[in-house]
Amino acid sequence: MPVTFAIAEKLEINPLPFLITEILASNIGGTSTLIGDPPNIIIGSAANLSFMDFISELTGIVAIILIVVIAIMTFWFRKQLKTTPDKMQLIAQLDNSNTIKDKGLMIRSLIVLFLVILGFITHDVTHIQTSVCAMAGASFLLLFEKPNDILNDVEWSTIFFFIGLFIIIGGFEKAGGIELMAKWLIDVTHGSQTLASMAILWGSGILSGIIDNMPYTATMAPMITNIASVKGAVFAEPLWWCLSLGACLGGNMTIIGAAANVIVSETAAAKGHKILFMEYLKYGITAMLVSLALSTVYVWFRFLN
Repeated sequence: MPVTFAIAEKLEINPLPFLITEILASNIGGTSTLIGDPPNIIIGSAANLSFMDFISELTGIVAIILIVVIAIMTFWFRKQLKTTPDKMQLIAQLDNSNTIKDKGLMIRSLIVLFLVILGFITHDVTHIQTSVCAMAGASFLLLFEKPNDILNDVEWSTIFFFIGLFIIIGGFEKAGGIELMAKWLIDVTHGSQTLASMAILWGSGILSGIIDNMPYTATMAPMITNIASVKGAVFAEPLWWCLSLGACLGGNMTIIGAAANVIVSETAAAKGHKILFMEYLKYGITAMLVSLALSTVYVWFRFLN
C-alpha cells in the first residue's frame, strides 16, 4: 500500500483502482496455498491437508480466476488508469538504492523465509507440522532482536480474538451443535455429494462476505469433519476444497469480508481516500460471482463428474 500511494501521488492519479484490485488479487491469490489465507490454515489443520495438496489442487484454477478478475478490473477502471509519459518516466527513474535500512536483517529474513517455505513444501516427507516450521523461523529471528520491541508490535487483540473464537467453537462442538449442523446438511442435500459441494461452495462464498471468512471457516471445518466421519473421507474431499474456494474467494464480496479488505480500507481512509462500502460492493460482488462460477466448473469436472 505505501508503494501504491507513493506511485499514485507522483502519477497524479486516483489510487483506489489499484487498492481495490490489490484487495481482490490478495484474496484470490491467497486461496492457492495452505498459508495464503487464514481459512486455508484452519482447513489444512482440520482435514490434515499438506502445503503441496493445496498447490496441486487449487493453484491452476486460482491462476485462471486471477487472470479473469484482473482483466475485468482493468476494463472497468480503464478511464482512470491514464497519465502523461513524463510522469511515467519519472517513476521509472526513481532511486531505490537506499530503501533497505538493515541489510543484515534483510538477508537473515530471506534465508529464514526460504527455509520455512521449504519446510512447508517438504511436509509430506518430514511430517513436521507447518506451525512448527513457522514458529522455528520466527524464534530464530528473535535471537537477533530485542524481544520487548517485537512483542510490543504483536497484534495481541487479534490473537486473543481467535483464542476466544476457537473456545466458543469448541464449546459449540462439545454441546452437539456441529453434529446437528452436519446432519441438517446431509438431510437437506439428501446425501448427495454434488448438492452438498455446491451448497458449501456458494453458501461459503456469500456468508463469508457478510460475516468475515475466518470465523465462518472455524465453524464449518468441524462440521465437515463430522460429515467425513459419517459419510467417509472420499465423500468429504470435495467439500474441503469447496469450503476453501468459497470462504477465500467470498471474502472479496464486501469491504469487511476478509482481513486484507479491512486493512486496505482503514489505511486508505487514513490517507484521505475512503473506500465506501457500497462503492466497493459492486466490484466485490462481480469478482465473487465470477470466481465462484469458475470454481463451480472446476469442482464439477475435477471431483464430481
